[in-house]
Amino acid sequence: MNIGERIKNLRLNKNFKATQFAENVGISRVYLNEIERGIKIPTIETLQKICDALGITFSEFFSTGEDTINPEYLELVDNAKVLTHKQLKILNEFLKALKEKNDNE
Repeated sequence: MNIGERIKNLRLNKNFKATQFAENVGISRVYLNEIERGIKIPTIETLQKICDALGITFSEFFSTGEDTINPEYLELVDNAKVLTHKQLKILNEFLKALKEKNDNE
């Protein structure tokens, strides 16, 4: 799942303009654009704010239309819930670096 594409598709399906949506989430329009284009990965906290602004739950965001969510995603989210802001930032940077490494292979 491409998180940025998912955010953009959900936002457009609800007819939210990017500038107003970013303001509702509490992020800049530039940062929202970078997330939607896959340049930046939002923190868990920012993703939760995005879900709130979309009127959906975290589970709904990660739902692929199937009855269940991949258990590994649920485990990742559950583990991330107890992390501090600094730890979340480190985790996101690690995941981003891992993704970039995989993209380059």
